[in-house]
Amino acid sequence: MKRIGQVIGIKPEEIEEYERIHEAIWPTVAATLKKANIQNYSIFRYENLLFAYMEYTGTDYEADMAQIAADPETQKWWKITAPMQVQVPEARDGEWWHTLHQNFYLD
Repeated sequence: MKRIGQVIGIKPEEIEEYERIHEAIWPTVAATLKKANIQNYSIFRYENLLFAYMEYTGTDYEADMAQIAADPETQKWWKITAPMQVQVPEARDGEWWHTLHQNFYLD
């Protein structure tokens, strides 16, 4: 199992709507994430910063991420949520959410 932490900014004027729509994400989007071996997925907010944590249980991360990106319902969801977000300066080429280095884990 791979633990993944990511960050992205949130526009202050979009916080209320972002949190409202995430109270009940679309079931089709949740199903796509699960089908792509994502579990224990959470998004936290600290002021204008979003932190996501997820666990990946598959064997081909790139293929599973491509499967998520190809899903039409997920693409519709992203068209709503992406304009609410702002990349952090540390984002690498090809990243939307910036993936963090894991420094510590206690089981």
